[in-house]
Amino acid sequence: MAVSSLLNIAGGRASTVLLVMKRMLLLILIAGICEPTEVVFGQAAAEDNGTGVSSSSSRPSVANLGTLYTYDSVIGRAAGPAIEAAVDDVNSDPAILPGTRLSLISQNTNCNGFLGTVEVLQLMVNDVVAVIATDPTLSSLQYPYFLRTTQNDYFQMHAIADLVTYFGWREVIAIFVDDDYGRSGISVLGDALAMKRAKISYKAALTPGASTSQISDLLLGVNQMESRVYVVHVNPDSGLSLFSVARSLQMMTTGYVWIATDWLPSVLDALDPVDTDKMNLLQGVVALRHHTPDSDLKKTFMSKWSSLNRKNRTGDSDFNSYALYAYDTVWLAARALDVFLNEGGNLSHSFDPKLRDTSGSAMNLSSMRIFDGGQQFLHSLLRMNFTGLSGQIQFDVDKNLVHPAYDVLNIGGTGSRRIGYWSNYSGLSTVTPEVLYRKPRNTSVSSQHLYSVIWPGETSIVPRGWVFPENGRPLRIAVPNRVGYLQFVSKDRNPPGVRGYCIDVFEAALNLLPYPVPRVYMLHGDGRRNPVYNEIVQAVAEDRYDAAVGDVTIVTNRTKIVDFTQPFMESGLVVVAPVKEVKSSPWAFLRPFTFQMWLVTGVFFLFVGAVVWILEHRINNEFRGPPWKQIMTIFWFSFSTMFFSHRENTVSTLGRLVLIIWLFVVLIINSSYTASLTSILTVQELTSRIEGIDGLASSNEPIGIQDGSFARNYLIDELKIAESRLVILKTQQEYSSSLQLGPNRGGVAAIVDELPYIELFLSASSCAFKIVGQEFTKSGWGIFDLSTAILQLSENGDLQKLNNKWLAHADCSEQVNEIDENHLSLKSFWGLFLISGIACFIALVVFFCNIVCQYRRFTPEDGAAAAEEGEIQLARPRRFLRSTSFKKLIDFVDMKVATKEMIKRKSTDIKRQGSRSSDGHAVSPS
Repeated sequence: MAVSSLLNIAGGRASTVLLVMKRMLLLILIAGICEPTEVVFGQAAAEDNGTGVSSSSSRPSVANLGTLYTYDSVIGRAAGPAIEAAVDDVNSDPAILPGTRLSLISQNTNCNGFLGTVEVLQLMVNDVVAVIATDPTLSSLQYPYFLRTTQNDYFQMHAIADLVTYFGWREVIAIFVDDDYGRSGISVLGDALAMKRAKISYKAALTPGASTSQISDLLLGVNQMESRVYVVHVNPDSGLSLFSVARSLQMMTTGYVWIATDWLPSVLDALDPVDTDKMNLLQGVVALRHHTPDSDLKKTFMSKWSSLNRKNRTGDSDFNSYALYAYDTVWLAARALDVFLNEGGNLSHSFDPKLRDTSGSAMNLSSMRIFDGGQQFLHSLLRMNFTGLSGQIQFDVDKNLVHPAYDVLNIGGTGSRRIGYWSNYSGLSTVTPEVLYRKPRNTSVSSQHLYSVIWPGETSIVPRGWVFPENGRPLRIAVPNRVGYLQFVSKDRNPPGVRGYCIDVFEAALNLLPYPVPRVYMLHGDGRRNPVYNEIVQAVAEDRYDAAVGDVTIVTNRTKIVDFTQPFMESGLVVVAPVKEVKSSPWAFLRPFTFQMWLVTGVFFLFVGAVVWILEHRINNEFRGPPWKQIMTIFWFSFSTMFFSHRENTVSTLGRLVLIIWLFVVLIINSSYTASLTSILTVQELTSRIEGIDGLASSNEPIGIQDGSFARNYLIDELKIAESRLVILKTQQEYSSSLQLGPNRGGVAAIVDELPYIELFLSASSCAFKIVGQEFTKSGWGIFDLSTAILQLSENGDLQKLNNKWLAHADCSEQVNEIDENHLSLKSFWGLFLISGIACFIALVVFFCNIVCQYRRFTPEDGAAAAEEGEIQLARPRRFLRSTSFKKLIDFVDMKVATKEMIKRKSTDIKRQGSRSSDGHAVSPS
């Protein structure tokens, strides 16, 4: 399949593959077997010495090596001298095949398949151990005894695919010779491009040896097509004639791209001196050449090439990379044969009983013999690993040479300029593959680099790769024939037959392109209902339309089959539900709080008032008096804290602590109440319980969707909503009526649609409906292949102007982000009440502990004196009265406590009177 050196074990039916030898390829045919069954038969035949088996010693004096190629060809003129030089070098090197001399048996096929077949049969008669030949059709999987000793075209075609992707082209036209070499290579190219989401738009086949008129007809045909990227994969001996015709047809000018495979550098490398006329045909062409690392061994060989060439013929230099591969192929066979003999192998040949002459045949098939040690010799070849003129000679598991690489050349002036390299290890790079092999493998898009290219027409601007030919058909552009939301796209009686926002965006983008785009708009749909947009996308993918323009949403499954532009409008699915104004009510002021919230708040007002009264009653005159007055004080103080207008002062530390915490709670409650009441009196409320897509999906209520929208598949496939719940709506009037009716009267609970449609709908409905929840998909609207122009429209403001022209509407954005009404419940404030309650509880505990301690320090006489004074004073300690009644304790709590100064003064008087007393008892003040 490739231009390659192959190695084959000679003999058997292996030679029949040379019947298709139209394209010269280097290969080694190891003498003997094509199929495993023939290997076993050949070995069995070698055991029968009575049937014509001949054998040689373990170190024979001569080993025959056959060659089969066209002498007078671009590859043959390079390979012939190299093979002969390699044989001479092997025979003069005592370290290789000591005692054994390689004998070269050459045959000239003259590019004739039948003659090549006959000559292979002749080589089998001469007991050759291997044949170096050229052929494009051999596969290592089909023919296990063939080894390719040049780079496989599989890698070259992947290199071209990377080039096409690197420059941003999506389609190419393949021009190839219609033989096994051309067809095989282009087949691989198609697969490689498909992996990069590109393709071969047309395969232009040339017959081998095509005339100038045939080439001209073919190029005239491809010049009528849109693609301007041509991949040329033809024979080196006739390929330049194609560029000569292309130049005469003005196809080597600005806008054209020509990529040639390795045949072209093989031709140019063989030119010495440079042919200016030929170089003028190729200006701006990009080509691939086998990459062979620079080495001293290679430089030495090239320095003596002139003498080698003169030894065989006179004329041009004829040197190209195939000379290096041919030289290395001989050394590969010699090294493997040396290992084979060292491991005990014998150069024995056997007659094959299958090859017998028929009656009257002159073919003399019975004289052909097969190499008995073919299987062992093959294993020796596969184990080889050495550095030759072309680089490392080693085979991978697929029997291809390791480290396939190519030089990327740009032809200009009187020579070519290397703009980078390609290898399957790192893709396109300006660094040599040998350096990259020492680094981690990296084939990412960001790591692909090449130097600048001078394209045909002497321009450095990368051609866009396609045009609209003047005599070509115009673009067939599909336009949805909508019945609703006609502002986006609709049918029009005036040219060009369609109108709307999407059409204006498309036309404005086309006006920014530097080339004309002939086009015809084609309405898709019957006009009675919206078309199914997936069908439009599929029609574009199937080439029934060249593009589609309209409100086509960019979703994942569509991007897998067609290309979209940069989105010119953001979109996403939203849920819209009906709303109504809240009716005024004389009891609206009660709505901010729930009943439980009102109840707990009232209880806490009274509770805190009672706690403060308890803490202040004994020491604060404002909290004393008749019972009815004290009750009124509790109520007044409690509710006046709501407005921070309480007039009673707190004296005790515990009372102040409780009041501070309570006032903080009151502040939060007041603020929340005010905010909630303001919201209730100014906003709208939903008539539906639906608050977003989650609630809608979990309910059983009907859902409205737009006719033809992708929302249907999304709701069914992604959200698993039953199809029976979906109601198809065609117009904005149906949207409005369905929402107003509601699910109980044959309408819908909500509508799911894309945001641009909903914004227009809300504007037309005077914001009587609202969007609930958030967008639950993100997408956009795009057009085919106009991303750069759309970006330019966005940057210069023209896109916004078109938006204002077609889609101007009232602002319902406040409604979109509106917060639904929620009553404030106890669960939002129970933490505050808990803190306040804990503070009151702690204060009461501390207060009553203090009361108990004080009560233990007084006698009943103290209480009587206190009643006269109206105040309780501290006295000396005394024993606890176990007989104290609860009533007396309550009376003690209700008594007023003296101030600190009075307590201090009276305590001093008590101590003085106590010191004068003879009985040692304390005396109560009178």
